[in-house]
Amino acid sequence: MSELLPPDPARLRVILAHLDKQMADHETVGTYLRLQHDAVQAALSRAELRAVPKPVISAPKRPPGARREPSGQPPTGYVVERNNPRDATAGAVIHTAGCDRAPHDARPTGIDVARKALANDPRFFTACEHCRPDTQLGIDVA
Repeated sequence: MSELLPPDPARLRVILAHLDKQMADHETVGTYLRLQHDAVQAALSRAELRAVPKPVISAPKRPPGARREPSGQPPTGYVVERNNPRDATAGAVIHTAGCDRAPHDARPTGIDVARKALANDPRFFTACEHCRPDTQLGIDVA
């Protein structure tokens, strides 16, 4: 989703304000909106950091099927894969952070959001059949 967001902080702040209001008004889509909110917040952080020139250091590409290596950021434990980024109703798959079937562009998410997503909205959020985050979280989605 971040590639569809505007690059400037002013418009990103307006989008964040709108998402905050929508999350408060619509509990049924609150989990999905929280994930979108996190993506917009990350895009805002990146946009603000672009204003400060820093050297670019690129990480080597990981081969297909390789496990994710730990980064300098604290692990979130779970990632969310959008089934179709152009269709907001297509659903999403929750993976554990180390799942080798999670795409490289999957969004990190916390344990509480992953648990709520799988427990409260199983029609939209599904658990990866390979890494089984629902089992780790103690959720029976079957």
